[in-house]
Amino acid sequence: MSKKGIKVMKKILNINDRIASELRSELDKKGVFFINMMSSPGSGKTTLIEKSADKYKDELFVIEGDIQTTLDSERLSKLGIRVYQINTGPFGGDCHLEAGWIRSALDESDISNVKYLIVENIGNLVCPAEFDIGAHSNAVVLSVTEGEDKPFKYPLAFRSSRLCIITKTDLLPHLNVSIENLKKNVLKVNPQMEIIEVSSKTGSGLPGWFEYLQRNRR
Repeated sequence: MSKKGIKVMKKILNINDRIASELRSELDKKGVFFINMMSSPGSGKTTLIEKSADKYKDELFVIEGDIQTTLDSERLSKLGIRVYQINTGPFGGDCHLEAGWIRSALDESDISNVKYLIVENIGNLVCPAEFDIGAHSNAVVLSVTEGEDKPFKYPLAFRSSRLCIITKTDLLPHLNVSIENLKKNVLKVNPQMEIIEVSSKTGSGLPGWFEYLQRNRR
């Protein structure tokens, strides 16, 4: 029974990876840079996307992943950002998105003039890291309020990402957290990680985030 289970799981992952690879190739041809944002709930992913609206609103397409509600999609839509909602609750409440769902969302949407595709994955640092959804880059978003130990507790999310966005840096004076220790811990888990420090409240670090998008699309 266990062997059959392993074979089924491998088959599911193989299908997911094939769709992800095809999707990445198609977006390459269209000149679309696809970034998959992963984080714990409340890290500031949606706010960071909101802050990108003024600069990239006409070139940006966002896929929101949640178990329930359309709250984040409604926030982004009010700013004129094109957004597609995926809720996993009706299908069992999966804690991650899969490549096939991203494929379906894009098939149902007009992305003819899109340059940047951002998927805000379901909020946790475990399941989303296990599934390739076709992104060119995984980004793990980590707020300073979560502490310095998260790279060690959830290493796969950091090992599978090319970018770490440290958010809410304006709160550092009020926390017993060392930003330098946090960055060292990130790099201990993934020495190749690029790190950007951001405060969506003050705007500090946002130019570095915008530059990352532009550089990687080129």
